[in-house]
Amino acid sequence: MNNVEKESGQMTTLPIRDYRRPFLLCHPHLETIYPSLLRRVPPPPYRRERIDTPDDDFLDLDWLQTGHEKLVIISHGLEGDSSRAYVTGMARACNSSGWDVLAWNFRGCGGEINRRPRLTHNGATGDLDTVIRHAIASGHYRQVALVGFSMGGNLSLVYLGREAQMVPQEVVGTITFSVPCDLAGASQRLAAPGNAIYMRRFLRLMGHKVHLQARRYPQEFPTDGYENLRTFADFDNRYTAPLHGFRNAEDYWAQCSSHSYLDRVRIPTWIINARNDPFLSPACFPASDNPNVTLLVPRHGGHCGFSSFDHEGAYWSEVTTVRLLDHLGTS
Repeated sequence: MNNVEKESGQMTTLPIRDYRRPFLLCHPHLETIYPSLLRRVPPPPYRRERIDTPDDDFLDLDWLQTGHEKLVIISHGLEGDSSRAYVTGMARACNSSGWDVLAWNFRGCGGEINRRPRLTHNGATGDLDTVIRHAIASGHYRQVALVGFSMGGNLSLVYLGREAQMVPQEVVGTITFSVPCDLAGASQRLAAPGNAIYMRRFLRLMGHKVHLQARRYPQEFPTDGYENLRTFADFDNRYTAPLHGFRNAEDYWAQCSSHSYLDRVRIPTWIINARNDPFLSPACFPASDNPNVTLLVPRHGGHCGFSSFDHEGAYWSEVTTVRLLDHLGTS
């Protein structure tokens, strides 16, 4: 398939075009940073809705509705939100192709810190289930597809596999990009000196939320010495694991890595990870005998990149998603 490798699954006979990176983006870091910092997508006319969670917290949902009977639910990456260009670009592409869109914000990511002493994490499948069931309960949608980026992709896959028994029948397929399927390996990769720019940014953004939560829950969110944290292991051992019932960072990573659950996925699912993604370790490219799961590996793309410099402004990830959604919508 030229520069899109078929690693597993049965569904790559679909017309998926190869990804060819722009000539100027000749390095994985450029492919990753350029769209994150410089891509501009006109803000969609979202309608904001706040819903309650079963544990007396809230989630902020952003809807893009034009009267379709099919819905795409987009899950963003770590420290992202519904306004990020990769989300708004995907929302625009899906909506133009006959799907309503719901871009949800993880806890604390919608512009206001959440009420409960929690942080967003890779195992929060209950929140995704709450969002899906809320959308279906509206009575508007006969088909729902999930699209996830990075952490949002991993969360979607954990949900589909680990929680396969609870997935509503309306959910017909999933498309994910840049997925850290093995959290331990991805954490080690991001701790490497060559990825220090990303690690510092994540710690700065996560630290802002820790300090906000510390005003209400000082015991659960100690802030002394936060500046000494250097890696996800440091952060997850101090905050993520104890806040959410895991023994330590390693236990959290083991329980919330999607590669452990792919064999249980029951619906058509694509994992699209660039071979040169600077965030991903080799174990983040999982082989699976499950015919419902296909791993596609373009040689290039970076992390949540897949830039295209065409006149329509659509990225390869968006064009590819629309093609896969067209298949789901007619299946």
